[in-house]
Amino acid sequence: MDLYEYQAKHLFGKHGVPVTSGEVCTTPDAARVAAQKIGRTVVVKAQVKTGGRGKAGGVKLATDPDDAYQKAAGILGLDIKGHVVRKVLVSEASDIATEYYVSFLLDRANRSFLAMASVEGGVEIEEVATTKPEALAMVRVDALEGVTPVKAAEIVLAAGFPTEVRDQVARILVQLWHVLVEEDATLVEVNPLAVTPTGEVLALDGKVTIDDNAFYRHAHHADLVDRTETDPIELRAKEFDLNYVKLQGEVGVIGNGAGLVMSTLDVVAYAGEEFGGIRPANFLDIGGGASAQVMANGLDIVLNDPDVRAVFVNVFGGITACDAVANGIVRALELLEQRGERVTKPIVCRIDGNNAAEGRRILDEAEHEVIELVETMDEAARRVAELAAAAG
Repeated sequence: MDLYEYQAKHLFGKHGVPVTSGEVCTTPDAARVAAQKIGRTVVVKAQVKTGGRGKAGGVKLATDPDDAYQKAAGILGLDIKGHVVRKVLVSEASDIATEYYVSFLLDRANRSFLAMASVEGGVEIEEVATTKPEALAMVRVDALEGVTPVKAAEIVLAAGFPTEVRDQVARILVQLWHVLVEEDATLVEVNPLAVTPTGEVLALDGKVTIDDNAFYRHAHHADLVDRTETDPIELRAKEFDLNYVKLQGEVGVIGNGAGLVMSTLDVVAYAGEEFGGIRPANFLDIGGGASAQVMANGLDIVLNDPDVRAVFVNVFGGITACDAVANGIVRALELLEQRGERVTKPIVCRIDGNNAAEGRRILDEAEHEVIELVETMDEAARRVAELAAAAG
């Protein structure tokens, strides 16, 4: 989960990283009040989960409260790379002498962490990496060793930070590492890490990506979820602990195992070309050991998506026996009908593997009018695309 700047800076402050104070505002009036409290020149910054805010007009200086009102009014509602600005951060403006860049990220390819640092901060790091790669230091960080003061000094030296700020930057690197580890993040980035005319080093911006799989260890991370910007179906799926992602299509997809589900998305999209461009409506992996209840929850989520016209349940029984899946399908339909939600959307099932014959028998004997068994994955994909197109 990506965080907004104000959320990232809150975590920075919690772990001792020096940041500027600020207030999140959703209206121009609130921005005016925030500027009055600060009592000096402020910066009004769009809060969106994407880069390039400055170039898009989402970051502006305001000299007084009335100016803050006007700047906030101009930024709120702005579309920045497909993200509509619904809140701004009003912070005290800082004089900047120099801008740097630092980050830690999970390097999956090398099974370690990677520190990146550059004295060419204040611009998108991709631009530095492309136009001036020698200015970007990349230092491997061992997960067990972590960023000690010695390791931080190595990173600072590799990036060529000036002598007068090396100690401050090294301390901040250690603190940022604490953010990464203690908050179970996969990315911690500061751009710019700024030096003021008095020589103080501050994190003026921040980007943090939290590992969703570690939510169970951090109850407070639930407060970081932006429910206004998250699809309500995804929020409901999260309550069921389902691996669900909303897509822009018409065929609901349920499978057991990420690889199988990804393959299912491909075959549905391919088959859908024959029927006017029918596409998958979601990714939903019920997992390798899913119970009947999990299957029922997944079908409940998919059937209640208004964009879904037909559902494809594609299961290869391994740890999850096909009879458990079949019972889950029948149970889900019963639960929905007990709530007064009559199921009319067709459900195409391809079931193979462990206890497949028993699973098919359960579905056959249920004799539910919306369930249709198809033998192969390709045939099932074509059939569900056909049904979705007919329902359009």
